[in-house]
Amino acid sequence: MTIKPNSVVALTYELHTTENGEKVFVEKATEENPLVFLYGVGMMLPKFEEYLNGLAAGATYGFELSAADGYGEKDPSAVTELPLDMFGDMEKPAVGAILPLQDNQGHQFRAVVTAISETVVTVDLNHPMAGKDLHFTGTIISVREATADELAHGHAHGIDGQAGH
Repeated sequence: MTIKPNSVVALTYELHTTENGEKVFVEKATEENPLVFLYGVGMMLPKFEEYLNGLAAGATYGFELSAADGYGEKDPSAVTELPLDMFGDMEKPAVGAILPLQDNQGHQFRAVVTAISETVVTVDLNHPMAGKDLHFTGTIISVREATADELAHGHAHGIDGQAGH
């Protein structure tokens, strides 16, 4: 079976970016702990899925997504200052710390602390991979039809369709 909409895909991958002309390792999924997802329901980057379309179990792949096709370019306006007193009695966050935040609509997101002064904490709200080209390599482990439950729930229930959700 080949990868097509409403199939469950299990795959390995290695993700690298390029910084200052050097290839930098970001993360990987292994055969022991693969990435398993329901293909074609918007859970993955659209171009990532496009490159996998039509592949079958055992196929290897390698492709690059430009920043625009990945997590977008860095948005300079997504850097903001938070008043230090909003942290109350909590310890001041360190530069590089990732803060879990929530907006007024209840959407959760993360911000990276880029600077701290006596009165404000400067945070970058861009996705950590924004502005970076993404280099993927890997192997398709398995491809199967999604179960009725998976289709109803909009996500894969594990490599065999039996895992809890």
